[in-house]
Amino acid sequence: MSATTTAQRSDQPGRIMSGEMAEQPAVLRRILDQGAPRIREVAERIAARKPRFVLLTARGTSDNAALYAKYLLEVLLGKPCGLTSMSTTTAYGAQPNLTDVLVITVSQSGGSPDLVASTEAARAAGAITLAVTNNADSPLAAVSEFHIDVLAGPEKALPATKTYTAELLALYLFVEGLRGGDGAAAKVLPDLAQQILDRQDEVRQLAARYRFAERMVLTSRGYGYPTAKEAALKLMETSYIPALSYSGADLLHGPLAMVDNISPVIAIVTEGKGGQALQPVLERLRGRGADLVVIGSAPEVERASAGFALPTDGVAEEVQPILEILPLQMLAYEVTIARGQDPDAPRALAKVTETR
Repeated sequence: MSATTTAQRSDQPGRIMSGEMAEQPAVLRRILDQGAPRIREVAERIAARKPRFVLLTARGTSDNAALYAKYLLEVLLGKPCGLTSMSTTTAYGAQPNLTDVLVITVSQSGGSPDLVASTEAARAAGAITLAVTNNADSPLAAVSEFHIDVLAGPEKALPATKTYTAELLALYLFVEGLRGGDGAAAKVLPDLAQQILDRQDEVRQLAARYRFAERMVLTSRGYGYPTAKEAALKLMETSYIPALSYSGADLLHGPLAMVDNISPVIAIVTEGKGGQALQPVLERLRGRGADLVVIGSAPEVERASAGFALPTDGVAEEVQPILEILPLQMLAYEVTIARGQDPDAPRALAKVTETR
């Protein structure tokens, strides 16, 4: 059964999340067709200001999208880049000099008070401020000098799916615009995304294998690391399975000791330099007898206990995360359904989290 078919069953728990996952190819296409010109315009105007370096501000799922942007900015632009700690300004009242610094705030709703306050403070401190949101009428968009709408449409399920991939694509096109690129590597994404979403039966089999897992460990390197963090978040907020995410390098610096042959380890193996850097980690995991699940190319999956082969042959490494997260979103959904829970309404969560 495809993701689209599942989305049409109105009596099924998780039907909203399922429907929004199924929308992702159309959202990616909309960004490429309708959003790209505006994104390029914003990028060109900001590039003309020649920012010294970049700071990224976000929470939750958007924080993982911001981490992806950090890799893009550092690798493709060679631009110094950091992730902010909002409490330094919102709680401690710090007043850094941000003259000629680009501050990018990523938020689906654009409504969290700390994001708005920290952006206001950054602009007052001389920063060039850019909001990347799914709500052009949000308070965050209003206080920012520039705004990019990710055009994902209303997202009603509490777990963010389509807004995450929309943020990734919008940020990729923005960075491409900063460096004068054409973003052509992204054109294959809508069709490949649909191919992945149509393989939900494969993911359902993985979910049956891991529905009783007491914990999961996720790891990757390079562009795949934000995917590991986002997948862990999705698993925790929907199925309540403790899921720990580590850079492959960090995993070897201590946490590897907790890996056994019972709890699954999910490795996102991006084709390219990130995947190559992860190889020593995969060897150590195999040596420990880990139940290794690989999200990556077919040869990598064949060497693992289980996995999902991605259609990424010839796809640029920097856009592969937009595809990598899709089977992991589906895995979180299917594991949650298999455990008798409703992924549309995780306990104790709200769609807009108002931190200060």
